[in-house]
Amino acid sequence: MLPNELNDLYKEVILDHYKNPRNSSEIIEPLHKARGYNPFCGDEVNLQLNVDNNQVIQEVGFQGHGCAISQATASLMTESIKGKSIQEALAIREEFRKMMQGEQSNLELLQDLEILEGVRNFPVRIKCSLLSWSTLEDSLS
Repeated sequence: MLPNELNDLYKEVILDHYKNPRNSSEIIEPLHKARGYNPFCGDEVNLQLNVDNNQVIQEVGFQGHGCAISQATASLMTESIKGKSIQEALAIREEFRKMMQGEQSNLELLQDLEILEGVRNFPVRIKCSLLSWSTLEDSLS
């Protein structure tokens, strides 16, 4: 893809997930939950998870408010971890962090999340994209 086409796709995906978030229903009585908050900008993500006996994520829900990047990333994250084991979800989290920090990352593991690589062009927004992933880690600790 040409850089402008990729940039347009990046914007389109962010806006789609921001306006139509996936897995935005609250899970009542989740096994795991956490609240992520960025005091500098006010972004917030509340995350709930249910896992089965094999530690596979069966249900994931989030609610939040904030910038398009933080909320779209939360939506994309929930799609990427549903049906994955906790270990797999944390491995994806680590690869996402690496991608945001400009380190070598496993793009095959990231799959659709790779579209968010464009966030790196806006360094002040990197924390926005990492909020939901930090909240995931907090919910599992």
